[in-house]
Amino acid sequence: MTALNQHHLWRPYTQMKTAAPPLEAIATRGTRITLKGGRELIDGIASWWTAVHGYNHPYIAAAMADQLLRMPHVMFGGLTHAPAERLGARLAALLPGELNHVFFTDSGSVAVEVALKMAVQLWLNRGETGRTRVLAFRGGYHGDTMGAMSACDPEEGMHRRFGAYLPAQVFCELPRDAGQEAALDAALARHRHELAAVIIEPLVQGAGGMLTHPPEVLATVARLARRHGLPLIADEIFTGFGRTGTMFACEQAGIVPDILCLSKALTGGTMALAATVATTEIFSAFWSDDPAAALMHGPTFMANPLACAAANASLDLFEFEPRLTQAHAIAARLEAGLAPLRRVAGVRDVRVLGAIGAVQFANAPDLADLKRRFVERGVWVRPFGDIVYLTPALSIEAEDFDRLIAAVTAVTEATA
Repeated sequence: MTALNQHHLWRPYTQMKTAAPPLEAIATRGTRITLKGGRELIDGIASWWTAVHGYNHPYIAAAMADQLLRMPHVMFGGLTHAPAERLGARLAALLPGELNHVFFTDSGSVAVEVALKMAVQLWLNRGETGRTRVLAFRGGYHGDTMGAMSACDPEEGMHRRFGAYLPAQVFCELPRDAGQEAALDAALARHRHELAAVIIEPLVQGAGGMLTHPPEVLATVARLARRHGLPLIADEIFTGFGRTGTMFACEQAGIVPDILCLSKALTGGTMALAATVATTEIFSAFWSDDPAAALMHGPTFMANPLACAAANASLDLFEFEPRLTQAHAIAARLEAGLAPLRRVAGVRDVRVLGAIGAVQFANAPDLADLKRRFVERGVWVRPFGDIVYLTPALSIEAEDFDRLIAAVTAVTEATA
């Protein structure tokens, strides 16, 4: 068998020819990943930001076990079920303003696709054609499907090679100063009659490099979108469910987006589930006697009962375990633990926002070497680009947290 034919699994974001073999995980618990052979790694990124309560929380496991025996799945077309009904009502109650209408999907990228379709069809249902583009922001990332890719940074993002294939969107810098605010205002005016919406990652552009911005910037974007009569899509797939220190990042700017996307931590890191939530004003544009005005989208596993049961259990944990208090404590400890690295030559910046900590190098390091050294120190950290970051479970114990900080400090000092 050739080396080419040995690979039955095609791995994410990986050059299969040159990548080191993946580590085999056999079990998880709390913030620990157990590898084949018995070695444990402390997970510093909560499995791509999903496992906010840690792994294998018994409360979520019990809810899923009960649902698995009764009804693991049923189609959502023409049928409904209690786990979805309850979850939709709870999300509407938690979210600000009139974000009352929940459309379930099965991944963050698809949640963004649905949001984009909602925005475009909103105008068609109102009788206005030509609004087929969105305004997005440089440094942004919104997913790996076609529409979502088109709203990612076209020059620095990972999908830049697909430029000729993707729809052409309008891109601006985030309005961090008066000049950038004026440029955004001008772009919105110039493209107003071809734009369907504005899309933003509130407070932090995650996969773009953990690039943070203050709530005032988000508020400015919301104000300008409203001034030009455009719906605002908030992509909270990364930031939702306590990651920035509030349940949802939009709360910190006091804004209510017209459409909001959720996924990742929605089920506490157990099942694939996402939601695109729209305001009553958006939903009303689809409420019609005309069948063509309906939103024509329906994933096969939409509102999967097992995933909805996990999500409801995860929301219960936010109610009776102190997750937001823990997020604030992590923020303080990240700042204290990572701050000394600002003085290390070769470190460009250290950023902390809620339970997110990032160390940015002046020059991109050897990522494969960094990953290997983190594993040698008993931690699971996945640097990318010029960034090493931590997004641990909100429930992480002090001992494990301290080991993460020690590993990041040692590896950074040896690399920078």
